[in-house]
Amino acid sequence: MHHISAVELKAWLDDASLEPPKLLDVREAWEFALCQISGSEHIPMGNIPADQARLDPDATYVVICHHGVRSYQVAGFLERQGFEKMVNLDGGVAAWAEQVDPNMARY
Repeated sequence: MHHISAVELKAWLDDASLEPPKLLDVREAWEFALCQISGSEHIPMGNIPADQARLDPDATYVVICHHGVRSYQVAGFLERQGFEKMVNLDGGVAAWAEQVDPNMARY
């Protein structure tokens, strides 16, 4: 599993010459409704085992949560299921709000 900072993810998303990653937000529904990184797909952590068939095992995923702990666990789980291109957003949406989008709601 790779790790990426909020600033690095923003640069990746803004670079038209790079294939953008899929953004997988694993927070609870109320968290996702409060704030999210644009373009994120939402599957709560507890639903990942049942819903992993919705995911493309060949795609690169950046997994997102509030601070980076749940996303780390989900990325590790998906790697054990055969997903090879998993990236954890270190610091989660809290880091994104602090370092990239100061107008994002915080909790």
